Amino acid sequence: MKKALTILSLALISSANAATLTVWSHFGGPELTWLKDQAAAFQKKTGNTINIVTVPLDQMKDKFIQSAPKGQGPDLLLTLPHDQLGALAAAGVIEPMDKYITSKTDLDKTAVNAMTYQGKLFGLPMYAESVAVVYNKKLVPTAPGSWADFLKAAQANTGNGKFGYLADLSNAYAQYGIISAYGGYVFKNNGGTLNTKDVGLANPGADKASAFLNDLRYKYNLVPEGVDGGAAKSAFVDGKLAMLLTGPWDMGDIKKAGIDYGITTFPTPPGATGKWSPFVGVQGTMINAYSKNKALAAQFAKAVATTDAQVSFNTAGGRIPVSLSARTKLKADPVVVGFGKAISAGTPMPNVPAMGAVWGPWSAAIAQSVQKPNQDYGSILNKAVTEINSNIK
Repeated sequence: MKKALTILSLALISSANAATLTVWSHFGGPELTWLKDQAAAFQKKTGNTINIVTVPLDQMKDKFIQSAPKGQGPDLLLTLPHDQLGALAAAGVIEPMDKYITSKTDLDKTAVNAMTYQGKLFGLPMYAESVAVVYNKKLVPTAPGSWADFLKAAQANTGNGKFGYLADLSNAYAQYGIISAYGGYVFKNNGGTLNTKDVGLANPGADKASAFLNDLRYKYNLVPEGVDGGAAKSAFVDGKLAMLLTGPWDMGDIKKAGIDYGITTFPTPPGATGKWSPFVGVQGTMINAYSKNKALAAQFAKAVATTDAQVSFNTAGGRIPVSLSARTKLKADPVVVGFGKAISAGTPMPNVPAMGAVWGPWSAAIAQSVQKPNQDYGSILNKAVTEINSNIK
């Protein structure tokens, strides 16, 4: 009888200590099903309830900033893009996670850097994306390792209605890897802190990068005028394109087309001082700074970021995991392996609020630089940076 009472007392204490964790997520379809399964497993293991609320991604940041200080927000955001992190941290609505994340050795360093703001880890990364070169193995049997090999393969497949290499040359995001290779940068990175007063998009390296992008069109005759991402993808799925610069978002259509593909990084451009390093976008979990269940929120965040959880999440939606051990388990998947290498070689998009002042002028300058041959790239880029600096508050 005494033993039964003791068991009953422990059960009552456990029930009394159980909490309800509110999680906002933009997931849908199989990924939402995956999240619900993770929540159910967590509840079974810990006795705590996970209340999942679906919020559209484009509304989540502003809604959270408004509701969190009033005690009306979620305990955990799952997930948000890292380039929104700076605004959330500046607003004081997300909690630093360093004390909860004791080891980062299994996490891709690019992803960790993306979730770090002013020296503090404000989010636990879950998945990432970047561009890479997807090639048709029927036309290019092995990935070209150098610029000379790349150019040879591209030119050999150009002509008679076919193309060797296509990319949206006017897209600043897609072409950042080339800009970075030549020494251009958005904001100077000083030990993990971005200096928004030092914009490197009009330095000599950035000028050379614009000249190279122009050469891809007018010197090497690879990318015709008017080609955007949609036209390039269409050519690839039709079997008329050997090499395409794109991201994981296009892989569904490429697979449906039955193309025998490989994925590799873009080679170091001619005369570049560094290797190609594309922009990387990372999404991760963030804790509400006003939550009364921060430790529990961190526990659930870590539960959905384990190796096995990341593998099953990839199975659900095809996202590229940031867990290195998960990538190892998925080593038979060319999408994970190929884009994983590009992500590891990449540079996180700046996560500071000042990035909002950059996109417009910079994108216009990159587009102008490839509109006709042999332009005054320095003048075009200097004008853009002047506008960027004037827009940064």
